[in-house]
Amino acid sequence: MSRQTMNDLLAFRAVARERSFTRAAAQAGVSPSALSHTIRALETQLGVRLLIRTTRSVALTQAGERLLSVIEPHFEGIDAGLAALSELRDKPAGMIRITTGIHAADAILRPALNRLLPAYPDIQVELSINSGFIDIVSERFDAGVRLGETIAQDMVAVRIGPDLRMAAVASSSYFAGRVAPQTPHDLARHNCINLRFPTHNALYAWEFEKDDRALNVRVEGQLIVNDTTLALQCARDGLGIAYLPEDYVRPDIEAGRLTRVLEAWCPPFPGYHLYYPSRRQHSPAFALLVEALRYRG
Repeated sequence: MSRQTMNDLLAFRAVARERSFTRAAAQAGVSPSALSHTIRALETQLGVRLLIRTTRSVALTQAGERLLSVIEPHFEGIDAGLAALSELRDKPAGMIRITTGIHAADAILRPALNRLLPAYPDIQVELSINSGFIDIVSERFDAGVRLGETIAQDMVAVRIGPDLRMAAVASSSYFAGRVAPQTPHDLARHNCINLRFPTHNALYAWEFEKDDRALNVRVEGQLIVNDTTLALQCARDGLGIAYLPEDYVRPDIEAGRLTRVLEAWCPPFPGYHLYYPSRRQHSPAFALLVEALRYRG
């Protein structure tokens, strides 16, 4: 392969990943018109159209999708190999991108980064907060954080936290004049604060279990939110019963701001895991982060 063809493929890769000539040109340090000329030359050389251009967007043709799928693993391998050369430096370096939910970021990742980053000033970490399921390969994340029971089999999973429990809680003002629920079925008579997940735009079904009997309850209420911090504050305000991680609401329970119900129906379940592709070569900086997060309890 000639050097020019390699450069043309790199240019195509940049446009295909950014879906924009403007952003790809800014990364390459060339003008959008020059980049467009390079892509047209590559299309002429290959005899197929690779991109569909409009005034607002850039999309891949079927041939473009196939070409990207062929060259991307090779360029990723080169990128990883170059990143691994940081082993020869005095200290590991590089950017690590992680997608995670807000609870895991605050309870697990932030404390670990407080210990790791001051000792390694050349390491950068980007945390992207997202409650939905993200394809970390296509979105170019190095790793993601999920509960242990939801990780795909083709991923490496490293436990980074203890088992978790959920807690159904409400304020004393909410329970004033109301009978607290004794079983999950009693929630049908209560105002519950629903949580909407970005994935499939669905409401979270409250999961309970007791004596090997599992129940998924679709609760009703006047309020729906898509953020656990807001759900907690609304529970404090007396707007209903919220269902949140136990460690998240424990300070409010201990301070008497919230009352817990249905505790016997909330057994532990597998906690957070860091997951990443098994076939990808990772940098020393990433290996350090994994060890800093690894749960040893």
